[in-house]
Amino acid sequence: MNGLRLVLLLALAFCGPLFGGCTQMPTEKQGVSDLRPQISFRVADDNLRLARVIVDGLEVGAVEDYLEGAAALRVLSGNHVVHIEWRGQRVLEEKVYVGDGVHRTIVVR
Repeated sequence: MNGLRLVLLLALAFCGPLFGGCTQMPTEKQGVSDLRPQISFRVADDNLRLARVIVDGLEVGAVEDYLEGAAALRVLSGNHVVHIEWRGQRVLEEKVYVGDGVHRTIVVR
């Protein structure tokens, strides 16, 4: 009987820590919402996808980088002047106001 007791104690000593590893410690997950306004573009002509986007005098990429439903340009809340240039010509100039949490789509024709 002592031999059986010794085997059980050794089995418990080796297997006990394995069972303790199956429990997961409680965790807390925190996220930060980005409420900056967003501007995206919808194009009437696919050629205009390569047009340059200029916001407040700063070039920020091509129209295709910010197509509606795929991506958006995040800006600070407030007034902005958006220019679209295609082959050296200004195709669009629009003054927009966007507030926190707003998503604005501009149609480029």
